[in-house]
Amino acid sequence: MRVAIVGSGYVGLVAAACFAELGHQVTCVDNDEQKIERLQAGDAPIYEEFLPELLIRHRGQSLQFTTDLKSALSGVAAVFIAVGTPATEEGEADMSYVEEVSRAVAQTLGGYKVVVEKSTVPVFTHDWIRRVMLLNGAEPASFDVASNPEFLREGSAVRDFLYPDRIVLGVDNERSSRVLHEIYEPLSSGSYYQEGSRIPGPAEPKIPPVIVTSAKSAELIKHASNAFLATKVSFINAVASICEAVGADIKQVCDGVGADSRIGRRFLNPGIGYGGSCFPKDLKAFHAVAREHGYEFRMLEEVSRVNEEQLARFVRKVKGALWTLRGKKLAVLGLAFKGGTDDIRESPAITVVEMLLREGCEIRAHDPAAMERARAILPQRGIAYCESAYEAARDADALLILTDWKEFTTLDLPRLRAILAYPIVVDGRNLYDPAAMSAAGFNYYSIGRAALAGETRLEARVAAAALPLRKK
Repeated sequence: MRVAIVGSGYVGLVAAACFAELGHQVTCVDNDEQKIERLQAGDAPIYEEFLPELLIRHRGQSLQFTTDLKSALSGVAAVFIAVGTPATEEGEADMSYVEEVSRAVAQTLGGYKVVVEKSTVPVFTHDWIRRVMLLNGAEPASFDVASNPEFLREGSAVRDFLYPDRIVLGVDNERSSRVLHEIYEPLSSGSYYQEGSRIPGPAEPKIPPVIVTSAKSAELIKHASNAFLATKVSFINAVASICEAVGADIKQVCDGVGADSRIGRRFLNPGIGYGGSCFPKDLKAFHAVAREHGYEFRMLEEVSRVNEEQLARFVRKVKGALWTLRGKKLAVLGLAFKGGTDDIRESPAITVVEMLLREGCEIRAHDPAAMERARAILPQRGIAYCESAYEAARDADALLILTDWKEFTTLDLPRLRAILAYPIVVDGRNLYDPAAMSAAGFNYYSIGRAALAGETRLEARVAAAALPLRKK
């Protein structure tokens, strides 16, 4: 089928590339000329596994990029709106970009089309899109509006799209339902999984269920899903704080709780908190929607409060390991909000670095993908960017792990121990086993687990307790 994607940001670009991978003729539209020129040249503007491969495979053939909306809509069966919905100062979703696209689509329809919300939007957005299009000259029978929320995790978005847990189609009539079912048929029938050239996924892929709902229900499914996942993160971080207070092990608690099939182990990972472009924004927007319709969803306020407090708790943990912070030289591993992406939007790692800089620390940071983006927003003074974890760690008073990159789980511990000024590691992502770190000679601090002193050298214990003196 022929489809158009309006917006070449994270959701739009991944959707465009994956629809092309499923065999459709896709045109991705954006009013950012520089971005479109980069995409036409095959340059992916975001760091995402398998996205460069899809651009190489389909660009210029089944995947086109343009700034011309009218030409992009010519002959398409569906147009997906995938523009940004940033939060306003009041926490509501800013729908001005969606409105702008709706108005432009109405003026360039050229035949029946399904207009599909792909952006994360508040409930009743489909009604507003329809109203805007009618006010701008679209005939009532020339379009339908549907909701098709995305459930993509940054770092694994391509696989999440092609191997989804479910496909949600929010449709209010049979005509639009048929179009969307046909678009997703390669996944819902399992035919894509029989192809030898498919993007790597599970050895035995499961055919995703297609959940057909009303447009309103689909809009709520997206917000409720993200709010619930954020709640799981804050809940387990709160439990981790209790574990530290009573001397329990959060990993053992997570394994025991997660073994319950009603709860599950995913997202029960204590750390320095959630971030990114979705959870913080969507939590606020969902809260605003609830409040607008007469329900004060106070639980969401607490989820946000716990997440913010987690950052302060971590900085206090660093201070507890070092006694004082001013003048300390700290190695920071990770700036992106999670591993596998260069996205630093609402990154807890960035917030921690900013807090430490205000405390007078000197930061040497390394991230496999996000350093260029971090340079653009972090202060120029007090921070240096390093090409490797070992460069960052050399002569540092402590090593802080702030992002769960796979690369950080396989560090050469003896080498790391040798180049640090003091054998202190504060792990904000629980990437290592405390006993193994202690055996390797580190004073190891993590989330929800007891701190352990290094076993191999007595000096490590002394250094952790009385660190105002720097080793020269």
